[in-house]
Amino acid sequence: MTKTLLLISVLLALTACQSPDWRTASREPAGIAINPLEHQPAVIEVYAADAFSWRGWFAVHTWLAIKPKASKAYTVYEVVGWRVNSGLPALRTYSTPVPDRYWYGAKPKKLLEITGDKATRLIPQLENAIANYPWANEYKVFPGPNSNTFPAWLALQVPEMGLELPFRAIGSGYASNAE
Repeated sequence: MTKTLLLISVLLALTACQSPDWRTASREPAGIAINPLEHQPAVIEVYAADAFSWRGWFAVHTWLAIKPKASKAYTVYEVVGWRVNSGLPALRTYSTPVPDRYWYGAKPKKLLEITGDKATRLIPQLENAIANYPWANEYKVFPGPNSNTFPAWLALQVPEMGLELPFRAIGSGYASNAE
C-alpha cells in the first residue's frame, strides 16, 4: 500500500504543472478574451484555471474581468493568498488588455461572458459588490475565504449575472457565510 501511495504521489508531482517553478511558468494570454481594442460594448468575463502545481488536480483559481463600454482595457479582480502573507489585501485589482493569461502554466477556461447592454447594466452592481466584499483582506485555502469565494460571493450579490462555478472551485461555498 505504501509503495502504491508513493508512486501515485510521484506521478501527481511530475504531471501536475507545466513548470515546476512559478517564476518561469507561462503567463501568456490564452487568446480567449474579447479584444478590448476591437470591441466597443461593455464586457464581463469570468475565468478558471487549474491551481498551481499539484493543487491543480483538485482545485481551480477563478477571477473576474470587467471592461466598460468603449474602454481599451479590462479591470481584473482576483483574490491571491500570498498577498496577505506580504501585508497586502487578498483582493487584487489591475488593468490589462489581456485578462485571460495562463494561471502559472495552466490555460484558463472562460466560465462566463456577458456583453453589451446587459454588461453595462450589471457592471455598476458588480463594482458595488466588489467594494463591499467582506473578506478583501483575508485568505484561507480551506474552507475559505479564497480565490473561489470571491466570484461565488459576487454571484450571490448579482444573481442576474448567472455565474455557476465548477465543482473544483473549492471555497466557493464559503461565500454563503456572509449572509
